[in-house]
Amino acid sequence: MAPVGEFAAVDEQRFRGFHWRTVVTTGLGVFCDGYDLSSLGLVLPLVLSSFGIAKVSGIEAALLAASALAGAAIGALGFGVLGQWGRKRFYGLDVLILGLAALAQAFVPNIGWLIAVRFVLGLGTGADYVLSPLIMAEHANRADRGRALGLGFGTMWPLGALVAALFKLTLDGLGVAPDLQWRIVLAAGAVPAFAVLYLRRRMPETARYLARLAGDPKQAVAVMREISGADVAEPAFDSRPFGQVFARHARMIFSVALLWMVYDLVVYAGILFGPSLIAKGLSLGPVTFTLLIELIFVLPASVLMSIFLIDRMGRKPLQVWGFAASAVLLVIFTVLRAKLLALPLLAFAVYGLFNVTQTGPGLVSGAGILGVELAPTRVRSVAQGVTVAGGRIGAAVSGFAFPLLFAGIGEGRSFLILAALALAGAVLTHFLIPETSRVSLEELTQDVPVPQPGVP
Repeated sequence: MAPVGEFAAVDEQRFRGFHWRTVVTTGLGVFCDGYDLSSLGLVLPLVLSSFGIAKVSGIEAALLAASALAGAAIGALGFGVLGQWGRKRFYGLDVLILGLAALAQAFVPNIGWLIAVRFVLGLGTGADYVLSPLIMAEHANRADRGRALGLGFGTMWPLGALVAALFKLTLDGLGVAPDLQWRIVLAAGAVPAFAVLYLRRRMPETARYLARLAGDPKQAVAVMREISGADVAEPAFDSRPFGQVFARHARMIFSVALLWMVYDLVVYAGILFGPSLIAKGLSLGPVTFTLLIELIFVLPASVLMSIFLIDRMGRKPLQVWGFAASAVLLVIFTVLRAKLLALPLLAFAVYGLFNVTQTGPGLVSGAGILGVELAPTRVRSVAQGVTVAGGRIGAAVSGFAFPLLFAGIGEGRSFLILAALALAGAVLTHFLIPETSRVSLEELTQDVPVPQPGVP
């Protein structure tokens, strides 16, 4: 495809050191999210014991599970609006919130305070899910945009969860007292957050924001020159009213939010039945079970799909076939559940393959790729906020509803509902979204504003 558009110098640049630094700088926020969200589940029994609680109430359990997710939905919407006034201006504030809230968890005196602190933690997570994919996509080249976002977001989340499990096992091995252990595990989430703060403040503002929203074409040219080394013409400012542009793309934006919601409904509910049904049969604790699943199945699949499939095969096929295969495996698990649980290693393999199939939708919808690719620069920040909120709402609903379903209608029927949701995800993906692989952001969204004077 020949270079086209005002940002062709960025789109056609080969993947180089700048892009790798951007992947690491943006991806560490998602690493924090993976660490923070998974670490609480690993140490929750220690938390309850430390506070003298034999069994947490249903309301407290729901609030513990949902507080960070609710915070993330609100943080995403809030920072989606703020991102219209600058990507870099607020970049770093997200991980500062993450770091301070992670550290504060070590000093909470009771469950109520832990719930409140994790809500604040969620605000930082939601902010990062908006700003990081936004910046990565607007800096990325056309051919490798999927790989950059997949490695930076789809892979860094399970890596964060893996590190949390490894750190917990290390403290177990060192014989750290339980009351101190959970505080150290939760607070350690501050380390990667603070470590990346300097790098984020050094990240240049995106050329697309500078031209389209800030009305600073000279600085946009300077950023494109920094990335590509080429001299380019000044790109145009976008003076179109925000509401007009958002209304034009609203169907696509809410379709993407729906797909992320479906993905989180399936994947978060799937997490519930693995450790509870299979780990015991293998005589494994939930931490060790999660560690093995991440190491053997999730991380290798995520890395390989990010490098070899997401740009070559395309977003749409990867998500359609991932959802469809997940549905098939869930039906197999339902029909053969008794036989599989009698052979724990086989059940482990089926559950692992389910996680592999979910990696496809996880790299596309779960990594926030579609939200930043299918909305023009004029509204991209708010669009990403809406899509992130859709995913977090799906995760929160899953955490609330599926334990009740498991108890009310039984595990088998619950798995069939999950299978139906996964199949719906495949069908919706096929009909609602176009293929976005290796196409410039401007071509995808027909983002070609007419230069006019105005105020962003």
